[in-house]
Amino acid sequence: MPNARESRRRITLNDDGPWLVEGPVEVKLADGSTVVSDRFTVAICTCRRSRLYPWCDTSHRRRTGRGAADPPCGDDRPR
Repeated sequence: MPNARESRRRITLNDDGPWLVEGPVEVKLADGSTVVSDRFTVAICTCRRSRLYPWCDTSHRRRTGRGAADPPCGDDRPR
């Protein structure tokens, strides 16, 4: 990957939602497959509830309340 400043992408991290990445982007998934988005900003799902994973479909918004068993969206994904 080139180190040129033009190749850098800005990623905005959110406590209770997706990571926002300035696009276009290519995401390599755990199974080795690759998905691409040409949008100017993409939302990467961090809660793994999205039906469009790895893209966020706002499924994290349907959560109700927070308790000890209900951590913030990005904290409950498998590691």
